[in-house]
Parts: sequence; C-alpha cells; structure tokens
Amino acid sequence: MPHVNDGIADYWNDYADAYDDEPDHGLGDPATREAWRLLLVRWLPAQASDVADLACGTGSMTALVAGLGHRVVGVDLAGNMLERARTKTVPFAEQVTLKLGDVSDPPIEPASVDVVLARHILWTLPDPQAALASWRLLLRPGGRLLLVEGRWWSVGDEDYTDEGRMPWAGGVRAVDLAAAIDPLVRRIEVVPLTDPVLWGKEVAEERYLLVADL
Repeated sequence: MPHVNDGIADYWNDYADAYDDEPDHGLGDPATREAWRLLLVRWLPAQASDVADLACGTGSMTALVAGLGHRVVGVDLAGNMLERARTKTVPFAEQVTLKLGDVSDPPIEPASVDVVLARHILWTLPDPQAALASWRLLLRPGGRLLLVEGRWWSVGDEDYTDEGRMPWAGGVRAVDLAAAIDPLVRRIEVVPLTDPVLWGKEVAEERYLLVADL
C-alpha cells in the first residue's frame, strides 16, 4: 500500500527542475544570495558549528551555510532535489552530508547539532507541532532553531491546501508559531523579513524568521 509520503515525494521530485526558478529558492541573483548570506551570518553561531538544514531542497541554503564554515547535514524527502543539492555543494563536500528522509522525524542523531534551519516547510507537514518537538531533540544544550516562515492565502496548488491533512496549509503566522514552540524553548525572537531583495520581488504577506533558543 503506498505511503502518503510517496505522493509528497513525487510532487517535489517533479518540481525539482523548476524549483530554482524562484529567486529565493535558487538564489541566482547575487543580491538575493548576499541578503540570505548576511541573514545567516547574523543568526548562525560565529564559530564553526553543526547545522541541520531540513527540507534542504536543491541545497542553496546548505551551500551558503557551508560557505560560512559550518558543517551541514541536509535532509529532504525528494531524491531529485538532493541530486541538485549534491551538485551545488561539491565545493564543500567535506562539510556537507545529504540524507534522504522525512523532516518530520529527520534521520539525525539526537543532541547532535547546534542549529536546526528550516525554510517554509512547516505548512506542508501533517503534524507540525510534533515535528517541532522532534527538531528540538536534535539540538545540543544551548542550541537554536532558525525557522523561516510566513502566512499566505494561496499557495497555488489545491493538493497542498488541504487543511484536513495539513493544519498549517497556507503558512503559519508568527504569533501562532511562537505559541506552538514556546513550551519547548527558553527564548523566542521574531525577525520580520520584509526586504524584497530576500524574495526577488515585493511581498505583501507576512514573512519572518523565528529564532528560538534552548
């Protein structure tokens, strides 16, 4: 009997060829790439650290993180995405490990990373709060969650707006994500991401970085 993840993986595998066409996915524009790099410089540890990039996609952020001197394990459900990530991270092969897996329960040892980084993945998960609890367990004492999220009214694909299967379909407001994660962490900070350079276009909906420290 097919697992529900099979259909999700098929969707993202089929999307892999076009994924980087979005400016904030491919980071092909030097200004957009630099804007994300500076954001990572601001919120990642200053010293070389272990970072989990969950739902790493084609590896644009994985490569940026590794380029800052960190060790990165990238996890994605779609093999086609990971193939592209491998190509992007060739210059950092000694620092990067890529794994095929479900980010709701990542194939990463507990208490083995200093930072969990995830961008716009929580809205796709059937139990995002359980995923957050799982991610928290990956962190060492004093670790940090970096969650880039937002709330939009339409994601352009009816298969991915089924609120019966995806309680945060269409994204999650910062106030709701903060409430969900508050019992798991010591400190929360919400950083609005309103600069259009980050997205390669003007955006009207809520987009933000939630920083949560243990």
